[in-house]
Amino acid sequence: MELQLYNTLSGGKQRFVPLHPGRVTLYVCGPTVYNLAHIGNARPAVVFDTLFRLLQTHYDEVVYARNITDIDDKIIQAIRENGRGLEEFTAEFAEKYRQDMDQLNVLPPTVEPCATHHMAEMIDLVETLLAKGHAYQSEGHVLFAVQSMADYGKLSHRSLEDMLAGARVEVAAYKRYPGDFVLWKPAAKDEPGWASPWGRGRPGWHLECSAMARAHLGDTIDIHGGGRDLIFPHHENELAQSRCAHGGDYVNYWMHNAYLDMDGEKMSKSLGNFRLVRDLLGQYHGEVLRFALLSAHYRTALNFSLDLLDKSRAAMDGLYASLREVQDLSLDLEINLRDEAFYAGLNNDLNTPVAIAELHALARQLNKARDREKPRLKARLLAAGDLLGLLGQDPEAWFQAAGEGEIEAAEIESLVARRQQAKDCGDYVEADRIREHLSSRGVVLEDSRSGTQWRRKKGVGDT
Repeated sequence: MELQLYNTLSGGKQRFVPLHPGRVTLYVCGPTVYNLAHIGNARPAVVFDTLFRLLQTHYDEVVYARNITDIDDKIIQAIRENGRGLEEFTAEFAEKYRQDMDQLNVLPPTVEPCATHHMAEMIDLVETLLAKGHAYQSEGHVLFAVQSMADYGKLSHRSLEDMLAGARVEVAAYKRYPGDFVLWKPAAKDEPGWASPWGRGRPGWHLECSAMARAHLGDTIDIHGGGRDLIFPHHENELAQSRCAHGGDYVNYWMHNAYLDMDGEKMSKSLGNFRLVRDLLGQYHGEVLRFALLSAHYRTALNFSLDLLDKSRAAMDGLYASLREVQDLSLDLEINLRDEAFYAGLNNDLNTPVAIAELHALARQLNKARDREKPRLKARLLAAGDLLGLLGQDPEAWFQAAGEGEIEAAEIESLVARRQQAKDCGDYVEADRIREHLSSRGVVLEDSRSGTQWRRKKGVGDT
C-alpha cells in the first residue's frame, strides 16, 4: 500500500518515495525551551509522532530528528528575569517538555539535537554563504541576501513583495534590503555568546535548523514538518540558506499542521488563550489529549475546548470498555496491516479521523462478535490503537484511575462490597443509596452475572 502525503511545496498530495530505499529521514521543528509546553505545541509533536509510527511500518530505518531550540531572544529574556544560567534553565524546560510529551505517548525521536551544541556547523554554513555571495556583513551582523536567490518564496507560493507586505519584518539600518534575514548577530556583554570570525555572537533562528538537519540527516532530507505558522519566514529561510549553501533541494516533502484554536480564535501566548499541557494532564489522561489532537485532520484547524476533551474522554471510555470485556483473551496473532481500513486511512495523507472511525467500527464489531471471532478483532483494534498511539493502558486500570479530587479506588471497592452485602441481605434501599452516592462521586456501577464492575463516568473537567 503506497503512502500519499500532502507536500506544501507542490501544493498537492504526492506518492511518497524516499531518497534511499528502506531508509527515511524526517526532521521536525521542536520546542523553544523557555516555558512549559502549551497544547498548541503538542499538536505537531503528536501529528509527526503518528507519521513516525506509520513510516516504521513501511521502512526498515526511519531517522527522526526533532530539535531543541535552546538559544533565542525569548530564552535570553527569561534567564534575565529569573537570574539563572542558560544551560541550567533550558535543560530544565527541555526535560519538562519530554515529560509532557511522554504522557501524550509521543515516542522519543531518533536524535534530539540542541542548537547550542552545533555552533561549529552554523559558523561553517555562514562562511559558505558568504563565500558564495549569498550573505554579507554589516555592523557586526551577517545577513542572508534574499535577492540573491532567484526563486525565494517558492515554499510559501508568494512573491517577495507579497511576503514582505504581509509579514512583520524588522526594519534595520544594517540591512541592504528589508527582507534580508539575520544569520549571525552580535551578543551583548550580558548575553550568551560564542566566538566567531565576525566577533562574539549567536546564530539567527533560521540558521539553527538548517545546520542541525544537515549534521544529522544530510544535505537533502525526505520530510520536514512543523506548524503552518513556520512556513514563512522560518521554513522559507531554512530552504533558502540550505539550497544556496549546498545545492540540491534540501527537503523533498514539506508537511505542515494547521493551527489549534480556542473558541474559534488562534491560540497564542500573546492572546493569553492557551492551555498548558501539564495543567490539562492534571484533569485528563494523556491519551484523551492525544485523541482530541488526532480527531481532526492535521491540515484542518482544530477548535480545542473542554467540550472536545470530554467527548474524547467518552470516546476513549467506549473503546476501553470493549477491550475490558476481552482483557483475559490472550493474543498470538499477526495482523496484515495492508488489509485494514484504518491503515488505508493513515496512508492517505495521515487521515486520522478515518482511522479513528475505524477504531470505533472495530470496537462495535468486537462487542457483537462470537467468541471465536473475538481474538482477531481484539488484535486488529489494538493494532489500530498502536499506530495512533492509543489504547496502551490496561482497561481495568483505565476506568479505575483517580483524577485530582476524585474518590480513590480503595474506597470505591469498599462501597461496592457493602452494597453487595446489602443486596445479599435484601436491603435494596441501602444498595440503591450506595449506588446513588457513587454516582454523585462520578462512579458508574455495572451489574452482570459475574458481579459488579465500576468505572469513572466523566473527567474532572466535567460539571
